[in-house]
Parts: sequence; structure tokens; C-alpha cells
Amino acid sequence: MSMSVGDPSSDAEDFPMTEINTTPLVDVMLVLLIIFLITVPVAIQVVPLTLPKVMNIPTTTKPENVNLSVDANCDTYWGQTLVPTRQELLDRGVAALREEIARQEALGGQITLPEVHIRGDRDMEYRCVGGVIFTMQRAGFLKIAFVSEPPAGYVPTR
Repeated sequence: MSMSVGDPSSDAEDFPMTEINTTPLVDVMLVLLIIFLITVPVAIQVVPLTLPKVMNIPTTTKPENVNLSVDANCDTYWGQTLVPTRQELLDRGVAALREEIARQEALGGQITLPEVHIRGDRDMEYRCVGGVIFTMQRAGFLKIAFVSEPPAGYVPTR
């Protein structure tokens, strides 16, 4: 912005000129407006997603499903039995899956693979449950679910 104080050669009037030259101000504002109009659509990107609808549905436990528990010390339990190593977990998973497929083939009809339900301690590290998930996927299980408890006093609404 600039301001003209007056013409130094004229001695007739010694009053300062009070008009401000707004042309540079308008130029800067127009440049900023153009910059914002160009950059805002680039900065705001919208990805179309279909998010799942969350409902608290009670778990239906089938006898063929595998129930695993992982505690804070990364110990894995198959039902109530401690499984000391990941290799033993893999072997038990493969054996259980083969046994269930053989049982369903003997009955005839469509084969539905069992699921793995994992209960994890709140204080465990992610690597503990991550290793269990990876091992059960290697064993051939396609559906792996986490079992959790709702907070105290929670009432599901439908």
C-alpha cells in the first residue's frame, strides 16, 4: 500500500492528500483469491467409501469353530489347553481343518469351513495376536474373528 502526502512543488496548499492507492491491495487480493480457488479442490480429496453398518450381534458358536485365547504374555490357548509354539499351533490347525472337511465330506452336501474366534487380552501387544492370525491363515482357515465384550451397562439396540 502506498499513500501520497502531497505535491512538494506546490506551496499553495499544505494539506496532505488523504486518498490511499488501493490498486496494489486489490491486485494482491485477486492473486490470493485465484490461488485459493485453484488449490482448495486439490487439497480436499474425497474417496468414495461404503462403510459397514455396525450392530452388536451375538456370536453363534458352532462346535467345529476353533476358539483361541491370547493372554498378555503372548501365550496361546486352544480352548483351555496351552499351545507352546507356533509350529504346534499350525499343526493343530491343519489337523482340525482336515478332520472337519473329512467329517463334512462323509455327511455329504456343501462343505463349510470352520471359523477361528480369537479372544485377546486387553494388555497384550499386537504382535502376539498378529502371529496367531498369520499361523491360522497358513493352516487354511479363511474366517478369523475377534471376540470382545461390550462395556458394562451396554444395551444393544436394533
